[in-house]
Amino acid sequence: MSTANPGAQRVRTRVAPSPTGDPHVGTAYVALVNYCFARKHGGDFLLRIEDTDQVRSTPESERAILAALHWTGLSWDEGPDVGGPHGPYRQSERSAIYRRYADELLASGKAFRCFCTPERLEEMRAIQRAAGTPQKYDGQCCALSADESGRRAAAGEPFVVRMVVPDSGVCVVNDLARGPITFEYATVDMQVLLKSDGLPTYHLANVVDDYLMEITHVIRGEEWVSSAPKHLLLYEYFGWEPPVLMHLPLLRNPDHTKLSKRKNPTGILFYERMGYLPEALMNFLGLLLAPAPEGEEIFSIDALTRRLDLAKISLGGPVFDVAKLDWINGKYLHALTTEELMQRTQAWGFDRDRLVRIAELARARIERLSDLVPSAAYLFAGRVAVTKESFAGTKLADEALRKALALAMWRLDAERVFDKAAVERVLKGVAEALGAKFRDLARVYYVAMTGSPTALPLFDSMELLGRDICRERFRVALDAFGGVTAKEQKEWTRDLPPDEPNGAAA
Repeated sequence: MSTANPGAQRVRTRVAPSPTGDPHVGTAYVALVNYCFARKHGGDFLLRIEDTDQVRSTPESERAILAALHWTGLSWDEGPDVGGPHGPYRQSERSAIYRRYADELLASGKAFRCFCTPERLEEMRAIQRAAGTPQKYDGQCCALSADESGRRAAAGEPFVVRMVVPDSGVCVVNDLARGPITFEYATVDMQVLLKSDGLPTYHLANVVDDYLMEITHVIRGEEWVSSAPKHLLLYEYFGWEPPVLMHLPLLRNPDHTKLSKRKNPTGILFYERMGYLPEALMNFLGLLLAPAPEGEEIFSIDALTRRLDLAKISLGGPVFDVAKLDWINGKYLHALTTEELMQRTQAWGFDRDRLVRIAELARARIERLSDLVPSAAYLFAGRVAVTKESFAGTKLADEALRKALALAMWRLDAERVFDKAAVERVLKGVAEALGAKFRDLARVYYVAMTGSPTALPLFDSMELLGRDICRERFRVALDAFGGVTAKEQKEWTRDLPPDEPNGAAA
């Protein structure tokens, strides 16, 4: 496939997020470049939901992804909500397809059944760690004969399907922006392709879907570079021509660390709830992809599409500079007519359903109509101004207070659904974990969420604020106490799910 002439065949790109958490701005960043590239070349842009992680994937997260990407102003030609000739577009609905291709690899000797137990694999890894050798499967089950492998599988012994990887040689990954990248096969793991429950891993599903959906260009985050040799091997095993590959640099914090929700706001819907306009966010992300000459920094997606050149995207980590985003958003707000500003403001935070809910909570607590606005002002704010002194009336020592805030933030992040019941369960669970009375913690949470030790009911308020704003308010409160050390975070998050990949979309 020619990288120099994308017009040689119809360009087809895709974005493929996993519905395992809040929609990440990295997903919007990846989606934007794929969308613009496809549109520039008269091609198709697809949305695929990669929900093979049945433990963490949720319908709520998928709905949030669709809502967030629609809010950005992007549209797709094929996807789970619009259909298309290459469906289904949810991987959970394509299991039979993946099993068929896994069987093909087994039959050709390009994959094998692995019967190793978790205990045996952990022992193997411990030996490798002690020896300082690469952490990868040692190939024990690769030596099983086809007869023995079939017999053990027929007897009901649990197994996974792993890919065969050459013992020697190199794989050259031709990246559109980075040029050739060489990997020694000796460092490439014999990746699990099909799990013991019969569901595929990302690697098999990704390759099969990209081929069947006729994707010509795979443009994704650089965290997937190390997976490219495995994917190219699979294309070779199936006898398929691989797509053009390009790996985008990760979004970075101002200190150049990876953009992560445990350090800074990363949710697309956080920026929506903070009152940013979608045009401004996409303009800002566009500047990270294709910097504009000074004085021409405000532009539409259509304008970005016309001047986007993948080969010229800087490989240095683009900095997610919120001050720059604020400036761009201000430019868009100032350009609105009064009527447009009123309409945008109403749609953002003053829809009737939300106002009815707030009125129901507030009416028993006000004596004058003029009391309503100050009593509910925190529900329309982004961040609330809190300092260490704001928590002076609480009964907790500083360390216990920080732990109460951090555990609440992290445990709420781990909840599948963010609603009043979940908030109540988590906050009371934190009190129990700390051996504290909830009424002592309640004041801490009121201050963090509302800026005041008393306000409208806490659990209802947090549901109305939403996960993204609550997370940011927890962060601001923690920062007032100096934050959480790396050692504390490791200790306190031991039982929590890992942070999401930066790109959040493959």
